[in-house]
Amino acid sequence: MKTIYKIMSAADWREAQRTGMVPLADVDRRDGYVHFSAPDQVLETARLYFAGRPELVAVAFDADDFGAALKWEASRGGALFPHLYAELRADRAIRALALLEGSDGFSFGAPE
Repeated sequence: MKTIYKIMSAADWREAQRTGMVPLADVDRRDGYVHFSAPDQVLETARLYFAGRPELVAVAFDADDFGAALKWEASRGGALFPHLYAELRADRAIRALALLEGSDGFSFGAPE
């Protein structure tokens, strides 16, 4: 199993659990796919794009669950990032972890 993470607000995660579908972020709509991060990328992604936003979660998914709809594509500095070309159902989530911002960046907190 290869875990990948979708960063979102805790409110969006609660909405996803209620409706069954993870809402698209503005960047997902703009680019035409759902942005994920690999385990070694998620905290840096949070630092670069989510700093100062309250109540964030990193929702974990099994990359193998998405089949051919998940593509690993070059992004920041040539690193491969997982991009999903399909809707994202909340019931595919493995777990959700709080993302805590401190003076030295982000860290994982307690499960949501």
